[in-house]
Amino acid sequence: MSSQSRSPEWLIPLIVAIAFLMEQLDITIVSTAIPDMAISLHVSVIHLNLAISAYVLALAVFIPVSGWIADRFGACRTFVSALAVFTLGSALCGIADSMALLITARVVQGVGGALMTPVGRLILLNSFPRAQMLKAMTYTSLPAVVGPIIGPLFGGYLTTYASWRWVFYVNLPFGLLGMVLAARFIRMPPRSDLPPFDFFGFFILGTGVALAQGGLEMFSHHATHLSLLLLLLSAGILLKYWLRSRNHPHPVADLRLFRERSFTIATLGGGLSRIAMNGPMYLLPLLLQTGLGMSPLKSGSLTFLSIWGSVVVRIALSRLLKMTGFRELLIGGAIACSLILAGFSYIGHRTPDWWIAASILLFGLARALQFMTSNTLAYADIEERWLSRATSLGGLLQQLTVSFGVAISAALLGLLSRIDLHPGLDDFHVAFRILAVLPLLSLPMLWRLQDQDGARVRNLPARN
Repeated sequence: MSSQSRSPEWLIPLIVAIAFLMEQLDITIVSTAIPDMAISLHVSVIHLNLAISAYVLALAVFIPVSGWIADRFGACRTFVSALAVFTLGSALCGIADSMALLITARVVQGVGGALMTPVGRLILLNSFPRAQMLKAMTYTSLPAVVGPIIGPLFGGYLTTYASWRWVFYVNLPFGLLGMVLAARFIRMPPRSDLPPFDFFGFFILGTGVALAQGGLEMFSHHATHLSLLLLLLSAGILLKYWLRSRNHPHPVADLRLFRERSFTIATLGGGLSRIAMNGPMYLLPLLLQTGLGMSPLKSGSLTFLSIWGSVVVRIALSRLLKMTGFRELLIGGAIACSLILAGFSYIGHRTPDWWIAASILLFGLARALQFMTSNTLAYADIEERWLSRATSLGGLLQQLTVSFGVAISAALLGLLSRIDLHPGLDDFHVAFRILAVLPLLSLPMLWRLQDQDGARVRNLPARN
């Protein structure tokens, strides 16, 4: 029986959802405030993508250590500490008066978020039997989908009627509430048979990921040669990690999980769609504000509409999976993602608001369908003893899709815009068309899915 069985069934998901929503909100709530932040901090809007990517990069780098820390010190203690670090980082962001301080504070937030997400997911997975995996993964996926959607609306409101600093201050009461509830109701003791942590592997992996992110960032600064150098160094270091991890008994990110077909296809194949669909959370607010001249509040109000797509998918996903299957849903979702991204490239000054709203609504539907389906499939066939490692590796890859999506979008704008880094409407259009290609690249891998993949989640008999 789960260690959380003494609590009401809804309570543990609610506690974890608070943390998930805070973490996901902070990836996107900054987007709507970027024009005002750029003026306040005296930098360009393209360079301020670092306020998003530094946060997500810290998430990605420190996620691999989360599973070991949770096992070593206990999930409850780790979760509460993560909330405390995240809340501290939020306060520091709010008082930042320079780009350097803001980026540093965002890294602090990212370290806290890196522990919150996979440890919270681990708590949920240990709170539900495998037959209810779809319910558990829906709880984890919904904040990840809703957060990036309501973030621009919330950020637009706060930026318009208060200050961009309040997009960070708003985390403080939620962080304190989550800490109190988690300390009171979550009970997951440390493991006694914990293997040693691979600190050197953690250093190698983190360095490789950081260099890859840095390489993508340099494209937006028109430093093409430096970008390519950093990406080549990253590839070499990550290859070194892969070769080393094959013979290590307890690697920090266990790549042996890629032997599981459903996990591999969901995280890598689905990841291409994730990268493409995470780009608009940076591009859309800028398109609407700097491209079309909308206010932060109007921009946020329009992007908020995509939340209704998330609600529809939340209700219908279980039935859709039983009717069709993972392969059909993921392939159809990838094609839909591509078409919708391409559709954004036709938004201009003469486009009526209702057309923009309808496009964003469809975007939310396709994004939620792809994210929730791939999240569910990723852990559907993982054995219990591998869950902790799978949540760490899966969380790392999931955050990288956010980081790379934002970095690639900013790089495209930087390469396409004039040397003064003020993107025009045509630059946004080309960027969306390039992003639209990425989901189509996942189709060959998604096509390899078989009927028995994720059968237990669909409540179907698994076949060998």
